[in-house]
Amino acid sequence: MPIDDFYLPITQAATNSLTTPIFSLSLKKQNSMASFEWKGVFPALLTPFDAQDQLDLGMYEINLKAQVDAGVSGIIIGGSLGEASTITLEEKEQLVKFSVGYLAGKLPVIMNIAEGSTKEAVRQAKLAKEWGASGLMLLPPMRYKSDDKETVTFFKTVATSMDLPVMIYNNPVDYKIEVTLDMFAELADVPNINALKESTRDVTNVTRLKNRFNDRFAILCGVDTLTVEELALGADGLVAGLVDAFPKETVVMYNLVKAGKLDEAIKIYRWFMPLLELDIHPKLVQYIKLAATQTGIGSEYVRAPRLPLEGAERDRVLKIIETGIATRPSL
Repeated sequence: MPIDDFYLPITQAATNSLTTPIFSLSLKKQNSMASFEWKGVFPALLTPFDAQDQLDLGMYEINLKAQVDAGVSGIIIGGSLGEASTITLEEKEQLVKFSVGYLAGKLPVIMNIAEGSTKEAVRQAKLAKEWGASGLMLLPPMRYKSDDKETVTFFKTVATSMDLPVMIYNNPVDYKIEVTLDMFAELADVPNINALKESTRDVTNVTRLKNRFNDRFAILCGVDTLTVEELALGADGLVAGLVDAFPKETVVMYNLVKAGKLDEAIKIYRWFMPLLELDIHPKLVQYIKLAATQTGIGSEYVRAPRLPLEGAERDRVLKIIETGIATRPSL
């Protein structure tokens, strides 16, 4: 890229083919800002390593192809599942540029920013645009529990440093800072802050956001185990984790909910739940990498201080994964 714009209108043809995305793709230009709709499934991609702790771009390409073939609506690089706390800026650059080249303008590439200082977050935001990213996922300041004013100022400073669309990651459970509705009201003044990853674990927050802001912010469910609940309440999309191992099932489940076929979606959801629960554990990276390995689109290598799973813990997680694979629904 850079990508001028991604607009994904619902089409009847898409609802008739639930193994393809419910949104069709066309490009447009809006206020000279690279822009797209935050709708559909956005996998928080794993960062594959090899045995020498180097990026494994060959394995990354295998997983990326599986996501594209399943019909995802965009990809997110360097999130929690991408081992944001340990990958280097140079590795982020490699992943973004590789993805931009591979996708060739067909899907947006979103880069995650999770930094401790405003200065470094601004630098990475500008670099993301230079590298061809289509948008940003932005966490609150890391390693310092900022108050409401500091958090809003941080978000505004980063967002206004460039013109890429920004999705705010609201996850007070893991990152201890909550972005409240009043804070989003202040952020609404910034036109390129146009989405949020909803990870508060409170499904009623979707309704509160819709009541307060209508469609000012796109809402993407950020907790795998709340997928159907939040989509049914009006969430626009998913930032998903187990999609890294089960992309087709994730996209079909999303499309079924949006097509109003809840009974069919719930059947997949109930099968999926033991696997989705791997996303809400401190070792979600190891668990989901093991799942992706078992489905042939990933590897188990993680970066220290994380360690590979072993012993009884690995056996327990592997049993969940193998049971899921053995009972996979017919799509």
